[in-house]
Amino acid sequence: MDIKQVQKTFFSSLSLKKNVNLTKLKYGDHNWDSIAHMKLITHLEKKFKIAIDSDDMIDMSSYNKALKILKKYMK
Repeated sequence: MDIKQVQKTFFSSLSLKKNVNLTKLKYGDHNWDSIAHMKLITHLEKKFKIAIDSDDMIDMSSYNKALKILKKYMK
């Protein structure tokens, strides 16, 4: 998994400022609302050519959690 590509996807999908610390980012912070969440999921799926199941979509509540979930799909 290319961490830099994950980071770029988070920054662009959530329209985050460059100074945001992703390791502390959680759902509800900055611009991460339900609409931005679906945009993020869509971008991650397209970028990495994966299909994230609905339980994992719901469970993806932070950047760190997203990394764990994405690792599962990119074996």
